[in-house]
Amino acid sequence: MIGRCLINALNAALATASILLLIWTGAFTAASARERTCLRGVNIAGAEFGGYEGPYGESYIYPTDATLAWAASRKTTVIRLPFRWERLQPELYAALDPAELALLKQTVAKAKQHNLTTILDPHNFAEYRDVKIGQGSVTVEAFADFWRKLGPEFSGDPRVLYLLMNEPEGVTATTWFKAAQAAILAIRGVGADNLVLIPGTIWTGASHWFDDLPGGSNADVFKGIADPANNFAFDIHQYLDADFSGRNATCPRTADALKALQAVTIWMRQSGFQAHLGEFGGTASPDCLNGLAKVAAYINGESDVWIGWTAWAAGDWWGDYALSLQPQGSIDTPQMTALKPFLTTSDGSPAVCGAAPN
Repeated sequence: MIGRCLINALNAALATASILLLIWTGAFTAASARERTCLRGVNIAGAEFGGYEGPYGESYIYPTDATLAWAASRKTTVIRLPFRWERLQPELYAALDPAELALLKQTVAKAKQHNLTTILDPHNFAEYRDVKIGQGSVTVEAFADFWRKLGPEFSGDPRVLYLLMNEPEGVTATTWFKAAQAAILAIRGVGADNLVLIPGTIWTGASHWFDDLPGGSNADVFKGIADPANNFAFDIHQYLDADFSGRNATCPRTADALKALQAVTIWMRQSGFQAHLGEFGGTASPDCLNGLAKVAAYINGESDVWIGWTAWAAGDWWGDYALSLQPQGSIDTPQMTALKPFLTTSDGSPAVCGAAPN
């Protein structure tokens, strides 16, 4: 009799848990299925400057209100905000640093005052204190722990997106997949329903998405990604210069870059996924300006797959950086002038991107 009672109680508990899981997942899925304002804007660099040591205001800086106001005045809807994992979590598995977290939260709050969505971007290239994820003490679980702690801080805020990592490199697709999957489950495990952006390896370049390297290609490995909330997109980057690095003065490979983006678009559509172009950019060279316009036009035209783009890069400390989008005075840079027509619809209102198919 006792055994039968225990079995009945267990069955009842499992049934209740199943119902709660369906409700939880269904609520997340309903949220992710809505159309959304296209996320078109700029990266605002500065908080990732100076390595991971040095005082605030001298080694690194978060965007000033003037910079955020400038971005909003250009009708952008989103900023991508790079910062350093080591500053926010000075020791693995430790609590988040209160001062650094306060700076991050202040920036997000100021961005929201300007009606800007923020993409949180740990700008670490899949490493912590120069050690790659999956090596030594920088385990997959250590990375998941970071997101387990950061996830609740902006949970429930649709104006904050979680980019898992900037440009993973030096790790295999298999290793990075394990880390990304663990981070997604950590974020959902603390109840955070924010849209998650997932990069691939090899700097998450569209031109490398299908590269068959040891550990597999991004295209093969990341078909298996799973999100209990069903609220994610991939973070893709693509530059237009000779080696797709964004470090050269001209952009002779715009046609090749567009072919790579087209191939990724087909993969996303066939797989039922969406993507965001997190980085692309160029100098004021005429071929770069032409390339920037072509890329923005292409991404805008595939809005069922691409939920938007953020060009590289604005920021208070760039000075005469050749790719800077932020003006030194009141006159826009040639790059920003080239991109402005693609930030909004023809009547100047924000564009709407398609509902998530995944």
